[in-house]
Amino acid sequence: MPMTILRLLAAAVPALVLASPASAYWEFGHQTVAQIAYANVRPGTQAAIRRLLAETPRLDTPECPATTIEGASIWADCVKPLKGPDGKSRFGYAYNWHFQDVNICQPFTLAEACKDGNCVSAQITRDVAILKDKRASKKDRAQALVFLIHFVGDLHQPLHAGEKNDKGGNDVAAAYGSYSPKRFNLHSIWDGTLAERAITTGPSLVRRYPAAEKRRIAAGTVTDWSRESYKVAHDIVYASALGGDPCAPSPAKVTLDEATIERIVPVARLEVKRGGLRLAKLLDAALG
Repeated sequence: MPMTILRLLAAAVPALVLASPASAYWEFGHQTVAQIAYANVRPGTQAAIRRLLAETPRLDTPECPATTIEGASIWADCVKPLKGPDGKSRFGYAYNWHFQDVNICQPFTLAEACKDGNCVSAQITRDVAILKDKRASKKDRAQALVFLIHFVGDLHQPLHAGEKNDKGGNDVAAAYGSYSPKRFNLHSIWDGTLAERAITTGPSLVRRYPAAEKRRIAAGTVTDWSRESYKVAHDIVYASALGGDPCAPSPAKVTLDEATIERIVPVARLEVKRGGLRLAKLLDAALG
């Protein structure tokens, strides 16, 4: 079950210490993106997803079960601390796959951020290719599926697509309305408290959407979605935190007051919806 606001705030200080550029949307955001996608893929794709998720025990990560769409959505974060018999990280190679450091105050390009394929958009494309490859092993396809479900969510957390040399907003101390624990930062707000408020504001985002709306929102490529998320980071995330000038020097601490929060909630809500419907498009293309 997703953590509620009260549980989040009760555990906020220790949890936020761990917030990093490779940990997006906490549980609730990722689960919601996955649920939207599952509700909007074709029936045949749903069946293919279930078959592949049944293969995830092959990944040998019993601490991080991924046999449900919700479990799959958070698997890539859950496995980060897992170590092998040699004491080394089993999944350390995937750290950079959760984000792409594109400076919002420079022209958009993925050339440097995605060098050698070590970025979230490149891995989304790679995972789709593995899922399409019927010669790939069941284990490889199952892992590609759980990575894909998670990474599409990551791409639509704007601070995973655009930043200002501040670790995706992790270096920007922040207050959320009247709540201001010492270790809150801009990244953790967009990951957790703001995402939860956005998802729970208004009708449920988890539903079957009209075909025309799905086509409109899911149009474009992974690069197009990267550019759009980078632009949200510029136009909304940093602009709202820095008084309108996203490229102004960041102060020691920023405050998102209640009026600002109400203004950006619809943007955060739209990002989750975009992530879900675009994931559905990719899953249909790979498995449908």
